[in-house]
Amino acid sequence: MPHSVTLITTVASCLGLALIMGIIAVRVKLPALVGYLIAGIILGPATPGFVADVELAHQLAEIGVMLLMFGIGLHFSFEDLLTVRRVVLPGAVIQIGFATALGITVALLWGWSLGAGIVFGLALSVASTVVVLRELERHGLQQSVNGHIAIGWLVVQDLAMVLVLVLLPPLSGWLGGNAGGVAGAAGDRSIYITLAITLGQVAVFAALMFVVGRRLFPWLLWQVARTGSRELFTLCVIAVAVGIAYGSAALFGVSFALGAFFAGMVMGESELSHRAAEQSLPLRDAFSVLFFVSVGMLFDPRILIHQPLDVFTVLAIIVLGNPLAAFLIVLAFRYPLNSALTIAASLAQVGEFSFILAGLGLALGLLPQNGQQLILAGSIISIALNPLLFRAIEPAQEWIRKRSSFARALERPDDQLAVLPMTVDLERLTGQVVLIGYGRVGKRIGEALIARGVSVVVADENREVIDGLRKRDVAAVFGDASEAAVLIQAHIARASMMIIAIPDAFHVRRMMEIAHALNPEIQIVVRTHSEEEALLLRKETPATVFMGEHELALGMTRHVIERLAAKTKVHDVD
Repeated sequence: MPHSVTLITTVASCLGLALIMGIIAVRVKLPALVGYLIAGIILGPATPGFVADVELAHQLAEIGVMLLMFGIGLHFSFEDLLTVRRVVLPGAVIQIGFATALGITVALLWGWSLGAGIVFGLALSVASTVVVLRELERHGLQQSVNGHIAIGWLVVQDLAMVLVLVLLPPLSGWLGGNAGGVAGAAGDRSIYITLAITLGQVAVFAALMFVVGRRLFPWLLWQVARTGSRELFTLCVIAVAVGIAYGSAALFGVSFALGAFFAGMVMGESELSHRAAEQSLPLRDAFSVLFFVSVGMLFDPRILIHQPLDVFTVLAIIVLGNPLAAFLIVLAFRYPLNSALTIAASLAQVGEFSFILAGLGLALGLLPQNGQQLILAGSIISIALNPLLFRAIEPAQEWIRKRSSFARALERPDDQLAVLPMTVDLERLTGQVVLIGYGRVGKRIGEALIARGVSVVVADENREVIDGLRKRDVAAVFGDASEAAVLIQAHIARASMMIIAIPDAFHVRRMMEIAHALNPEIQIVVRTHSEEEALLLRKETPATVFMGEHELALGMTRHVIERLAAKTKVHDVD
C-alpha cells in the first residue's frame, strides 16, 4: 500500500489472534487471558513469523490501563478509600518491603549487586492493576469491602512506585549503576529536593482534582448529556479519562493509571457515573485485551528452558511470598478470612509497573538483561494462574473452616465487633431492618432510616465503619453476612426486613437462603449493577431488586419506608 498502516496492522493482528487463542483457551477450560498472552508471544520478536509493532502495542495497552482505572474510579469514592486506610497504608508498605527483601536476598545469592536486588525485589512487589480489576469485576467484588481494600492497596502501590521511579535515577550511582544518562539533571539534585518536588507534584494534582475537578467534570458530563447525543457522551467520558491521565503524567509526574483513577473518582460525583461506566465498558474490554497481548510480546520463552529453577524461584516470590504477606497482614488487622484470601489472591501476580521498573533498571545499568526476562516470565505465568487462585478462594475458605481450631484462631471469634453489645435494647432488635453493607449506597439508606426513627442493625466487613457506627449508638455487627453467625448476631429471626446493599451476586444468594431459613416471613430488598443479574434474582427469588447507585439508594429507602408504614397500619388495625 502507498502509505503506512502500522497501527491498523497491529490492532488487527493483536485482536484477531487474541480472539482465536482466547476461544481455544476457553475450550480447554483455561482462562481467556491465557490465550491473549499466548497470542502476544506468537506476535512477539522471540518467535518466528510475523512480528507486530511492540512499542505501538504497549501504547495501546496503556490506554486500556487508563480506561480500566477510570472505570473503577467512577464507583470508588474518596470516602471509600479513607474507610480502609488503616489496613491498606501499612499493609501495602509492609508487603512491598517484604517482597523487596525476598528479591534482594535471591539476587545476592545469584551474585547480583545490591542495586539489582532492589530493582528486582520492587518489580516483584507490585500487582497488575489490569488483572486485579478484571478479576474483581468478574466476581462482582468492586463495590465490596474486599474490593475496596484491594483497590486501595493498588493505589498505595502505585504511589510508592511513582516515588521509586523518580528517586531511582539519582540513587543509581550509589547503587552501582550508571549515574548519568537517564538520570540526567535529576542526578544533580539533592535526593531530598527530588523527593519534596515529587510529593509536591502529587499533592498539587490531588488538590486540583478534588477542589476543581469534582465540580468541573460532573458539570461537564451533565452539559454533554443534555445534548441527547450518545456518541458525544461517550466521547466526553473517554476524552476526560485519557486527557487527565496524560496530563497528570506530563505535568505532575503521576502515572497514567493513577491519574485516570483520580479522574474517575471526581467524575463519580455525578449522578451519571453509572451511565459513563456502562458506555465506556466496550472500549475498556477491548484495550485490556491489548494489554495482555503486549505483555506476551515482551516474553522470550527460551528462558523457561535455560533457567527453569530461576523462573520457579521468581514465581514462588510472586505467587507465594506476596500472598502470604498480604494474608497475614489482613488477618493481623482482624479482618475476616474471606478478606484475607481475596487480598492474597489479588496480589499473587505482577504487571505493568514491574515492566517499567525492569526497563528503567536496565537503562541505569542496575538490572542484568536476564533479570528483565525473569520478571516477564514470572509475570506471565502468575497472570495466567491468577483466575485459578480467585476460583480457589471459596474452596480454601471452606477447607480452613472445617479445621475448627485453626479457623477459630484465624477468624478471631472473640472479636468484640463481631458480637452485638449486650447493652442494645431488645425493643430495637424486634421488627428491625437488617442492613447488609454500609458503603455509598448502604450509608444513604441507613442514614435515611435512622433519621426517621427506624430500628436498624448494620452488618459490614469494614471494621472502621462498624466502630464508627457503635460510637453513634447504632447497632452494628462486624463480619461476612453470608455466614449464619453474623446474621444471627443481627437478630435476623426477629427482623421485619433485610436490605442487601452490596452487589455481590454469589454471596447475596447465600445471605437470602440463610435469612429465609431463620425467618421465613422476612422481606428482602437487593441491589445489583447488572441487568442480567437483576432478571435472575427477580425470577429465582421473592426479593425486590433495584439497580443503579444514587437513584438506587433513594428508591430502596422509599420502598422500605413504604413497606414499614404499611405493616404498621396493619398492626394498628389488629
